[in-house]
Amino acid sequence: MQLGRVVATATSTVKHPTFEKERLLVVQLEGAGGRPDGEPVLAFDRLGARKGDRVLLTSDGAILRSMLGRDTPGRWSVMGLPDDL
Repeated sequence: MQLGRVVATATSTVKHPTFEKERLLVVQLEGAGGRPDGEPVLAFDRLGARKGDRVLLTSDGAILRSMLGRDTPGRWSVMGLPDDL
């Protein structure tokens, strides 16, 4: 699991069929002290995170497949919205 900050929502006219009707966010992962850690990632979100929100992400594909109820090439998903750090 890793903390990140939502920088945008993702919109696409062409996407993998398993991404249809799913809310996708662009999230900048954060390292120590809240500093950016690598490139932003695309994350599935069913919790309603908004731009600027800090989120707890997981890269466990099995959790994402279980959440969606189907196989998907997606990797990252929002697992929580921390109250305060």
